[in-house]
Amino acid sequence: MPIQPGPSSQPTVGRLQDSAGERFAWLALPPLLSTGLYHALPLHLQHDLTIQFLPQALSSLGLIIWAGHNEAPGLRLGLAPGQIGQGFRWGLVTGLLLGWLNVSVILYLVPLLGGDIAFLRQTPHAQIPTILMLPWFILFIAVLVELLFRGFLLGRLLALLSGWPQPSWGPGAALAVGLSALVFSFDPFMVITFKHLHWIAVWDGLVWGIIWVRLRNLYATIVAHAIEVIVMYSILKIVLT
Repeated sequence: MPIQPGPSSQPTVGRLQDSAGERFAWLALPPLLSTGLYHALPLHLQHDLTIQFLPQALSSLGLIIWAGHNEAPGLRLGLAPGQIGQGFRWGLVTGLLLGWLNVSVILYLVPLLGGDIAFLRQTPHAQIPTILMLPWFILFIAVLVELLFRGFLLGRLLALLSGWPQPSWGPGAALAVGLSALVFSFDPFMVITFKHLHWIAVWDGLVWGIIWVRLRNLYATIVAHAIEVIVMYSILKIVLT
């Protein structure tokens, strides 16, 4: 029977439980720690693809193990079927606003401060044919990234810091959102691919994280992520080619 967030909703998940009322919420910690350790490695190791994707691989493995040992993982991730409409509305508005904001920063503010944006022509995203990127590959990336960084990582950090059911906001939630945004922005692949522009992902992660904590709706962050990237990709593709 699906659990409903509330004061007494403690799902029966076995004897081994952490303070969040979840099993294996600590699996969010290895990708967090591996992301931090990556930046302490020598530069030649940081460019190794296996090392770059290690945090995401650990997140994916953690998500699979965690989902198999907890009741109602979809609800915990924010994927209740009744949330789709709400998620689309919030995601559409948020994605459009962040898309225009980030495009403005990249095209106007970064060059004004002496930053290079010409390298964006050589990113993996720029090399993929437009017919595949719009919208299919962008949507695939948005679903995967939001599952790992908001649904799993943020959700489990929130569970560890605030308990389940989590309050709408508080010190634990603020810390969880901040940590997840930093891990997202400093993800090795993000840093290597987008260089100094990876900092943009900090406020993206904060906005999407706050939305997830407030709404417990992963559809909202998936749609926001996809719409934002579609806006940015489309405009930058035109300007830089």
